[in-house]
Amino acid sequence: MTPDNAMFPTAVFIVWIIGLAVTLLVFVPLSVVLLHRLWQAARSIQLYAREALTAAGGIASHTAQIGALDATISTAGSILSVASSIDQKLGAVASVLARRAS
Repeated sequence: MTPDNAMFPTAVFIVWIIGLAVTLLVFVPLSVVLLHRLWQAARSIQLYAREALTAAGGIASHTAQIGALDATISTAGSILSVASSIDQKLGAVASVLARRAS
């Protein structure tokens, strides 16, 4: 069944059929393959993002105590200066007791 030559020339009909065949045989499968590859890449990115989020949560929980360690270090500095003062006073007491003993 061919269209009427006056309305639709045969050459145009043939070119249209060839274009349709190329589209269906080449571009549609190519599009499907490319879309599948894109979906796989997006899925891979989603899985890596989930793993990164889990790792970031672990890092956050393991580093949450750094502030407390800083407070401990500053308190330890205060304790060290007081301990030094106590050591000097005990040294003075020890020398006074040593003089009285001799």
